[in-house]
Amino acid sequence: MKKDNNEFIPFSPPCVGEEEINEVIDTLRSDWITTGPKVKRFEEEFCRFTRAPAALAVSSATDAMLVGLAALNVGQGDEVITTPMTFCSTVHVIEHLGARPVLVDVEPDTLNINPELVASAVSPRTRAIIPVHLYGHPCEMDQLLELAERHNLFVVEDAAHALPARYKGRMVGTMGTLTSFSFYATKNLTTAEGGMLTGAPDIIEQARLWSLHGMNRDSYNRYSAEGSWYYEVVLPGFKCNMTDIQASLGLHQLKKLPAFQARRREVVQAYNVAFQDIIELELPVERPEVESAWHLYVVRLNLDRLSIDRTRFIEELKARKIGTSVHFIPIHLHPYYRDKYCYRPEDFPIAYESYKRILSLPLHPRLSEEDVARVIGAVKEVVAIYRHRNFKGAAFRGESEKR
Repeated sequence: MKKDNNEFIPFSPPCVGEEEINEVIDTLRSDWITTGPKVKRFEEEFCRFTRAPAALAVSSATDAMLVGLAALNVGQGDEVITTPMTFCSTVHVIEHLGARPVLVDVEPDTLNINPELVASAVSPRTRAIIPVHLYGHPCEMDQLLELAERHNLFVVEDAAHALPARYKGRMVGTMGTLTSFSFYATKNLTTAEGGMLTGAPDIIEQARLWSLHGMNRDSYNRYSAEGSWYYEVVLPGFKCNMTDIQASLGLHQLKKLPAFQARRREVVQAYNVAFQDIIELELPVERPEVESAWHLYVVRLNLDRLSIDRTRFIEELKARKIGTSVHFIPIHLHPYYRDKYCYRPEDFPIAYESYKRILSLPLHPRLSEEDVARVIGAVKEVVAIYRHRNFKGAAFRGESEKR
């Protein structure tokens, strides 16, 4: 059925089909709806997909990082180096454990953490690095891993955007000490809420203790026919377990992920071709040695060539029924971190200047060819109307370069 051209195109809705629905119904009709056999199966299938040695399914990527750092004994007095260009949860987990987040600026093209600045930030208190594979583009892992080995540091990758990205042929989730993935509603694979931690089996089992109150038996191992009522609390743990209801979604989302990714790349290619000559837009990059997960398609507005700011640009697209977002407000601009650590906006100039220009366009497998054409048309129309008068004679990159 042909879609209504006046229908709002959402930024990133979930892509859930009958297979997921039927699996959830099967779980609801079973004797087990919390952490049980389907969670275990999801962990095993996730390991096969990513080739990770072991995996722990939890309630969010935030909790994956939290229990991962706890399993590595990161805590009071330690420092963890990460990026200001991320969602707040990346830094919150460091604070929750009593450690200090140390922020360094990002690379100009990918907006990923800059390894050279990480090297300069290492101190005797540094215990770990949390690189964030922003928008699905892997960080420069060789440099970060070499740096970590030299200083005996842990690398806990924030791969909330990066399933199933690859770096030099290796899938994200198999390189650092630990890797956290997100299955939030907008992610490439969703369980509504949820996450996964991958890493060496011994660390994952320690994280598993932290994820469920520090108990040495989960509920399935206590209440199922094969279980025993007895348990011991061996750590002051958290409550981070995934349920079988969530895992029911994940099992089928994982099977569909290659097809989802193929569609994402088609949309990205269409955007790249349509926007490549528009000098008012700076397009996202994909370096030759990586395969981005393309979780987000983020353009940077060249505001000196436009007569409106980013806020107005978003409003104009919304008026044309195109959903957008901004990823992210840098950490050092948020009042809690700004005030506690006395940050100024210009302390991380690349993150700050880029933040003022970034705009995430719709990117998800449910986009039809008609939807993609509408997004492209709306962006081009807004640029054409609000192109700065000083640059009207150079509407395209080719014309500008000839001058």
